Amino acid sequence: MISTYCIIIFYLLLLKLGQKEVVSENINLKTMILKRFFILAGTALCLFSACKVNQKMIDKPYVYLQKENRSDKKWKLVWEDDFEGKEIDTTKWSRIPAGSSDWNRHMSQEDEVFHLENGHLHLLGINNPDTLKDPRPFITGGIWSKGKFAFQYGRIEIRAKLGSAQGAWPAMWMLAELDKYGKYPMNGEIDIMEHLNFDKIIYQTTHSHYTLNLGQKQNPPHGGTAPVDAGEFNVYGLSWYPDRLVFQLNGKDTFIYPRKAGVDKTQWPYDQPFFILIDQQLGGNWVGKVDQKQLPVAMEIDWVKVYQ
Repeated sequence: MISTYCIIIFYLLLLKLGQKEVVSENINLKTMILKRFFILAGTALCLFSACKVNQKMIDKPYVYLQKENRSDKKWKLVWEDDFEGKEIDTTKWSRIPAGSSDWNRHMSQEDEVFHLENGHLHLLGINNPDTLKDPRPFITGGIWSKGKFAFQYGRIEIRAKLGSAQGAWPAMWMLAELDKYGKYPMNGEIDIMEHLNFDKIIYQTTHSHYTLNLGQKQNPPHGGTAPVDAGEFNVYGLSWYPDRLVFQLNGKDTFIYPRKAGVDKTQWPYDQPFFILIDQQLGGNWVGKVDQKQLPVAMEIDWVKVYQ
């Protein structure tokens, strides 16, 4: 990931260091050593700092901040997981715990809802095999990168195949890592992909204080849909810029949410790092009642890639 500019500088410096120097006998050897040290140190600074596409927070090195004025540069891969291991990489992901909202009400830590095979991660929704231990009728699996990876601006792509069932609600989305503006929904939510039941479309949406509490869902429109063959592998994506969110499907733009001038400032909380969530949800007010006869259902993930 070294730019052409940095390579040229490094080459010229090496040539300079290799030239024979005409020096008088009274030059101190220590001075020559220090001179060469600072030249090499300057070169290293160029190679490993100025030429990088991002910088990391000092106190949270897992947070990748894209450098300014790079929005029109070529994307460079900065983080990925291809799920080739025998277990979920716990340096990148954690299993999502259960909560009280529709989306996480049935989340489970149990191994039965996570399966790795042939380089694919399967996140399942299943009938609960042990209702004495856990009274919930069905349980689901999900992962998030919270506390392990987050990024501000860039492009994310997720290649996956979606299972369908009545009440199935697979989702790929992002939430704020640092809660810059307070509690939800002040920091916003970016839904890269949501799929319901047997639908032939996906939903790509933004939520925030501006859209939820102030009711501003059309100024600008906060979401869109795209036709999809959910049972085949597709690449679900988002390109995130300082002034717009560009949602994508298989590399094609499907919906754009712009930063808008002259409206309430809470319209754009997307100027802070976000972490990734991928989960196979079941049931809720939006997706409807679960038909347990149609379980198990699974979302099969091939890989996740982030570029800046």
